[in-house]
Amino acid sequence: MKIFVAGATGAVGRPLVSSLVKAGHSVIGLTRTPAKADLIRGMGAEPAIADGLDADAIAAVLASTRPDAVIHEMTDLAGATDLRHFDRTFAASNRLRTRGTDILLASARETGVKRFIAQSYCGWPYARTGDVVKTEADALDPDPPAQLRATLKAIQYVEKAVTGSVHPEGIVLRYGAFYGPGTGMLDRAVLAQIRHRRTPLIGDGAGWWSFIHVEDAAAATVKALEDGKPGSIYNIVDDDPAQVSEWLPALADIVGARRPFHLPAWIARIVAGEHLVSMMTQIRAGSNRKARTELNWQPAHPSWRAGFSEIIRRSDAERTAA
Repeated sequence: MKIFVAGATGAVGRPLVSSLVKAGHSVIGLTRTPAKADLIRGMGAEPAIADGLDADAIAAVLASTRPDAVIHEMTDLAGATDLRHFDRTFAASNRLRTRGTDILLASARETGVKRFIAQSYCGWPYARTGDVVKTEADALDPDPPAQLRATLKAIQYVEKAVTGSVHPEGIVLRYGAFYGPGTGMLDRAVLAQIRHRRTPLIGDGAGWWSFIHVEDAAAATVKALEDGKPGSIYNIVDDDPAQVSEWLPALADIVGARRPFHLPAWIARIVAGEHLVSMMTQIRAGSNRKARTELNWQPAHPSWRAGFSEIIRRSDAERTAA
């Protein structure tokens, strides 16, 4: 198949392009940055240069390349570390989830694309009641903290638009919290905050999180392209959901930092915001059972515990060798 990957140089885009090429697909990788064209060529794909919010440019690229499928992995998370102002930090990504999705879908329909896959998120969007590990059938949060409302609205928008699409067939993947070498949960800025004890354990740390290695996210996306059911949503997470009270101290230990200090929830509400208290104490994780069953997929990194340790060890070894 000929696959168009929008967001080809992002955290998931890079391993996804490589996985698709390895699987024998012909890949066009979209980036808005001309300097990244050689990176895409180096992965064995054809680069396409366009802004994902430029409808005319996207229409022209899809008309000239005529892909069989489009995979929407566009985000804008460079330097997205200010979680106190969550919706402001994610505003650019939310435009890609809304207007960017509309543009890609419209151009995909115009050019006869058969399948359309889009990225979503598994974790805090779920309702903060009931089971601590949620399935795709469970409801999203009907009343999220104020700082999360615009982002949740954008997530709901992309999910409704894509799963409701018949031509092309739409599929949504709710990825867990990403991690990989130098990205996601193991981004340098995140690790620096943990090493300097700037990420406290808020309240009881009872919030549940799901994680996914970026290579496993890419592998699941290839499976969804080949075997996913039209109109479906899949949680793409590892096998080991964990509470903040477990994973945050464990990550501090892995990077050789002191244990995170404790910050009472009432103080955190004042200095950090209700949304960060919720993420630390109330949110829910996701189950990957549906993806395992329908996509015949399983994560090569079944637990963040071993995954975090493996990447940090490798990074330390490379730094020492250099």
